[in-house]
Amino acid sequence: MSDTEEQQHLLGDEDGEVSSMRPKNESGPGRPMSALADPSRLPHRIIVLVFMCFLGFGSYFCYDNPAALQTQVIQDMDLNTSMFMQLYAWYSWPNVVLCFLGGFLLDRVFGIRAGTIIFSLFVCAGQVIVAIGALSNKFWLMNVGRFVFGIGGESLAVAQNTYAVNWFKGKELNLVFGLQLSMARLGSTVNMNIMGWVYNRVAALVGSPGHTALGVSLMIAGATCVFSLSCALVLGFLDKRAERILNKESRGTGEVIKLTDVKDFPFPLWLIFFICVGYYVAVFPFIGLGQVFFIEKFNFSPAEARAINSVVYIISAPASPVLGFMVDKIGRNIIWVMCAVTATLMAHMMLAFTFWNPWIAMSLLGVSYSLLACALWPMVAFVVPEHQLGTAYGFMQSIQNLGLALISMGAGSILDVKGYLFLEVFFCACVCIALIAVVMLYFVNHLQGGELNLSASARAELHKASNPDSE
Repeated sequence: MSDTEEQQHLLGDEDGEVSSMRPKNESGPGRPMSALADPSRLPHRIIVLVFMCFLGFGSYFCYDNPAALQTQVIQDMDLNTSMFMQLYAWYSWPNVVLCFLGGFLLDRVFGIRAGTIIFSLFVCAGQVIVAIGALSNKFWLMNVGRFVFGIGGESLAVAQNTYAVNWFKGKELNLVFGLQLSMARLGSTVNMNIMGWVYNRVAALVGSPGHTALGVSLMIAGATCVFSLSCALVLGFLDKRAERILNKESRGTGEVIKLTDVKDFPFPLWLIFFICVGYYVAVFPFIGLGQVFFIEKFNFSPAEARAINSVVYIISAPASPVLGFMVDKIGRNIIWVMCAVTATLMAHMMLAFTFWNPWIAMSLLGVSYSLLACALWPMVAFVVPEHQLGTAYGFMQSIQNLGLALISMGAGSILDVKGYLFLEVFFCACVCIALIAVVMLYFVNHLQGGELNLSASARAELHKASNPDSE
């Protein structure tokens, strides 16, 4: 029966067995539960999915508030670029550690429902502190707010993924992850294109631009975090209700973290780490500084600069699920990663050394950014055993955040001293490091007979041969 299959997907039963008991009807015995109210049926889970997707909307919307208001933040708070980039560095610092602890806190300390609400509260509190710092013209307080915001931001993403596994483990899970990623990119895109308008409206109301207008604008942006907190509360209620009706237990994150596993990591995994850090430090800090770059070099208006600076996120929203499906069907992950890194290097070189229309380079950067995420992160599962996956992904995210924190501050200093051309050369050098690591990974994988660059069909045959009893 379809209801039984849907209940199996919801429960995520590894043995494929589902209780023969029908869901309890809260309105009384003998009355069939409507599809919208029955947690084992698809219509109800679609409602849950809507709240699940909006759970991280506020976090992603506010993460890039500084990028959307780069000119205003620097002018109103009387900063140089190096100080401005501290807003991104202070977000990343807590996540150097919390990438290891977030899953543990959700599994063993708070539980998924309370943990999600707590991390949402951190996001809200952090954004409010940032806004108060701007209102009171205290930049150090804005940095404190970004630190608090960072405590909740990354861990909230872990909680969002855990909810997805709890409710959609089965054939819908990949689609759900794609929809969540698209919603995250939508939040970033809306922020990039609306916050400048919000600031201008607030400045007109208060009489003039300044730190007061900036603080009020950031406080208004915090409304998206409050909205996401309300989604966390609704999700907690719906998950508790489903647990009671279906007699199910909430699953954990599945992230088993053992730092002693680090010494056993194979050489290909360390190359993947180098690729990750070398690539992402040339993308996110660039977006954080991109608005003024497009204004100064290409004479764009602030609105046009914000629009083109959001192209990477606009493209990523629809492209990530499509490219992920393509990589799944074709395989050859290393080749795709090499294409993505090479395309990103070309994009940065176009921005640095030519005056071509920057929409070309930014569109190329958006596609390559989406492609790399689809091809790089799954490779971790191919080179480490399952019991080390939590540690490997935690370590990968940790060093990524460490790299982003350091490079964010370094990029601001380079821009203050040398200018945008030298900064773009620096980003090209970072991507070159990633490209060298990709080439090394290709040859190491070839010499070791690894499966990172196998076709999808060859990889399936290999898994079938090594696990003849698996389905």
